[in-house]
Amino acid sequence: MTLPEMEIAMAGALDGIKVLDLSRFIAGPFCGQILGDLGADVVKVERIDGGEEGRRVGETVAGDSLFFLSANRNKRGLALDFRDPEGQKLLARLAATADILVENFRPGTLERMGLGWDTLSAANPRLILVRISGFGQDGPLAQHPCFDGAAQAQTGIMAMNGQPGGPPTMAGVFVCDYSTALYAVIAALAALRARDATGRGQVVEATLMESGLSLLTTALTERILLGREPPRLGNRDRYLSPSHCLRGRDRGWVYVVAGNDAHFPRFAEAMGRPDLAGDPRFSTFVGRNAHIDALEAIIDAWAAELDSGEILARLQAADVPCERVASMADIVENPQVRHRRQIVDVPHPVLGSVPFPGPALRLHETPPAIRRGAPGLGEHSAEILADWLAMDAAAIAAMQAAGTI
Repeated sequence: MTLPEMEIAMAGALDGIKVLDLSRFIAGPFCGQILGDLGADVVKVERIDGGEEGRRVGETVAGDSLFFLSANRNKRGLALDFRDPEGQKLLARLAATADILVENFRPGTLERMGLGWDTLSAANPRLILVRISGFGQDGPLAQHPCFDGAAQAQTGIMAMNGQPGGPPTMAGVFVCDYSTALYAVIAALAALRARDATGRGQVVEATLMESGLSLLTTALTERILLGREPPRLGNRDRYLSPSHCLRGRDRGWVYVVAGNDAHFPRFAEAMGRPDLAGDPRFSTFVGRNAHIDALEAIIDAWAAELDSGEILARLQAADVPCERVASMADIVENPQVRHRRQIVDVPHPVLGSVPFPGPALRLHETPPAIRRGAPGLGEHSAEILADWLAMDAAAIAAMQAAGTI
């Protein structure tokens, strides 16, 4: 599925905003990709000797890493020698013309390159510097290397996930990385709005640790105020019961959320057990939580006598929140996913296109669009220098000959 030609042709909400993306791996690149989806001109800057490490992670198609392709569409590519003083000067010149600079180096790296905030803002007072890190630019953990799993461990997310009595378990996707990318985008957009009022840019930060902590909702508060550690509950909801996976006799799974006092009577009726709603153990959500093992035993025995499709049909007919536990194959064929065009064809130089999840944002007047796929290493170096710095062909050729770009 491709986005309509009209959407591709329309100017995005961030049309005219220039983003210099120096980041690697997930959180920073995904932040840059969202800004690009929204219409910004995003320049992906990479090491000239092989590019960012993400190019060599995971499965490949036509020689390209799917990991890299997934977070770098809607960007132009510039490769340069970060260690070369001339390369660092070139970065400073590009930053002087940018609206937003995104980086996720270990704290202090930009400063050692002569590109600290004082230097950058003196040359470009309107610049917004988005600093993404594991733990922040300062503090006792600032220099710790950090990836998503480490952040899940550090923030307690891992301790909350898994089966009761089982080991701590990572979430199946990079929740800290992706939530950090979203917070970074929100902060950048807020800083753009503040710049409209003040004329000045600013530093904004997003960290994997703080993003992970923000996802804990009440768990941290319960520990501080009540001394409780959240138990590992598997697929159970922390607040409402019953809310878990039902397995049909065909071995298919259905997840049901029927824990509030409006849904549970309808759920019991769909089971053919309206008496359950009047059982003193199960008539309130407090009682259902207190007697969850007994309740789930009744529900699981009922589900085991039906195919998963029949479970789903009965509960949906009763207007009980439930969905089939989908495989990737199910998602590809999901009619709602197709209707909303949430699998999009991203351009690729060899294959023509590669399917990926589409932009999750909806702006009806200035919609996001897929204008280009992830860049090849240094693919647009000359074009970018001409566009951003008005550099002539001879100057660009001299930098190429010197190995700076």
